[in-house]
Amino acid sequence: MAAFRTLDDMDVKGKRVLVRADLNVPMAGGAVTDTLRIDRQAPTIRELAEKSARVIVLSHFDRPKGKVVPSMSLKPIAAPLAKAVGRDVAFADDCVGDVAKAAVAKLKDGDVLLLENTRFHAGEEKNDPDFAKQIADLGDIFVNDAFSAAHRAHATTEGIAHLLPSTAGRSMEKELIHLDKALGDPQRPVMAVVGGAKVSTKIELLENLVKKVEVLVIGGAMANTFLLAEGIEVGKSLVERDHVETALRVIHLSTESGCAIILPSDVVVAEEFKAHARHRTAGAHEVGKHEMILDVGKKSIAEFAERLATTRTLVWNGPFGAFETQPFDHGTVAAAKLVAEATKAGNLLSVAGGGDTVAALNHAGVADDFTYVSTAGGAFLEWLEGKELPGVAALMK
Repeated sequence: MAAFRTLDDMDVKGKRVLVRADLNVPMAGGAVTDTLRIDRQAPTIRELAEKSARVIVLSHFDRPKGKVVPSMSLKPIAAPLAKAVGRDVAFADDCVGDVAKAAVAKLKDGDVLLLENTRFHAGEEKNDPDFAKQIADLGDIFVNDAFSAAHRAHATTEGIAHLLPSTAGRSMEKELIHLDKALGDPQRPVMAVVGGAKVSTKIELLENLVKKVEVLVIGGAMANTFLLAEGIEVGKSLVERDHVETALRVIHLSTESGCAIILPSDVVVAEEFKAHARHRTAGAHEVGKHEMILDVGKKSIAEFAERLATTRTLVWNGPFGAFETQPFDHGTVAAAKLVAEATKAGNLLSVAGGGDTVAALNHAGVADDFTYVSTAGGAFLEWLEGKELPGVAALMK
């Protein structure tokens, strides 16, 4: 990975510092229901304020499509952000124009200001140069701390970086360091775990990973499509019959690159998908016509454990089974605990990301035991696919 600037490269005292954060957090009834993203952005904001910068926070929220939508205002975020940062956070009702200029002019060294939803302006998602300049004129330095929005070339994720001295924030820095350790310059052997419902949504991901890792473990419903590609019938299981050729292509690429693809050898099946449905464990080739695969079995987890014992780096995206519904969470939980144990023992660097993955690791109670868990969704996936992220590229030296 090319070198990128960090906060250590900048003298911020007395400077107006624009911080692109990701405060697009879950809300209900006008209140924040999960502060994880806020908590991850807080260290950068706090550090800048403690270094006597005048901190101006930018973020999008939801999809207002370039119009002012009161229910998508960032105003309710100001109080939780202040609590996380440990100091008052002022709020401005716009991110450009006279309102924003006046709010910025009032700032003293160490103050923090949150500007209104950048997506209330169409120029944000269009990466309009005039809109980017209006934002840039409010600051002296730009800090991008929103890796989760770095795959989008928007005015406040990419445009501003070309107009001001720019650097990565601490959350962005941490993310980039761990992602580089995972796939950029990893300790080998490297294993990737890819699960989820559909092969069709992860074609580029699979094609990129088989060229970069020694072992690719495929779980979730997408494993059913690979089983079918190998001539194994999967009954009523969720499967993409029109992507069998895709699975065969990935298998062919893996053979060419020397990557071993690991599919379930035994599975947990049921005739209906509901909590605590009557179920049984069967060999992957023994699924009945009226049965559906909902999890992997103990033999598959034992084989995973055997592979894991010689793995030094692991990247995880997607669950092994329908973990949201018991008892079909056993495979995902067991695998997650094995990874956590190896990580805690110092034998493994483990990096995970993606919405379902984070939920699964939290369900297993091991999210804090992985080396790094990314809260980014689309950006994490595009990084796994080997794509350049505009918001990151703009920060490179």
